[in-house]
Amino acid sequence: MTVTPYRNSAKGKKEQVAEMFDNIASKYDFLNHFLSFGIDKIWRRKAIRLLIKHNPSNILDVATGTGDFAIESLKTAAREIVGVDISEEMLSFGRVKIEKLGVGKRITLQHGDAEELGFPDSYFEALTVAFGVRNFEDLPKGLTELNRVLKPGGMVCILEFSKPIYFPVKQLYSFYSFYILPFLGRLFSKDNSAYRYLPESVEKFPDGKEFLTLLKNSGFTETRQYRQTFGVATIYTGIK
Repeated sequence: MTVTPYRNSAKGKKEQVAEMFDNIASKYDFLNHFLSFGIDKIWRRKAIRLLIKHNPSNILDVATGTGDFAIESLKTAAREIVGVDISEEMLSFGRVKIEKLGVGKRITLQHGDAEELGFPDSYFEALTVAFGVRNFEDLPKGLTELNRVLKPGGMVCILEFSKPIYFPVKQLYSFYSFYILPFLGRLFSKDNSAYRYLPESVEKFPDGKEFLTLLKNSGFTETRQYRQTFGVATIYTGIK
């Protein structure tokens, strides 16, 4: 069953996800760091450290949101970093951050669909996605599209929430995700569904070995996973 943000909406998942992020864009950065206790920043730093070893000259950050992963990518030697997202509101907040940092010559943000990327085959030397693949309407199609725009030998680096499997972290995380997080999300966000959708989408997401299989089926090799913070999140990497 496909998990969508708005249960009673007739729109497809892609349109609903865009609407949801447009609705929460103004509070997204605050809630993202607040609800994860700031640990999401550590996860991004670890992911980029894996990417630095491959020394990419250009990077595509898919589902870039407000650009946090693209900004973290500045630590690489990449001269060109492009972020794409389906939410115009998220992009608008990201552009403000990039302008304040004065890094507009290296980072550009543009509207785009992960399943239909407007770039030539084998264009980028690295691809990143942070907390975005869960939101793909057609996950295999999206991963295949990522592979299409990546150069042979290029690296994909995906950071995504996952499900802890060991006691007591599994039980504590489940309680926090399904009860505390939605309550706090409703308190600070004007979208009551967004932080209910997050744990539901994590619950249904094919994480771990299952996701590595999807990466392999999409054309990636040397696939690896790096579990973070007792399995709350996972960094996945692969080579084209």
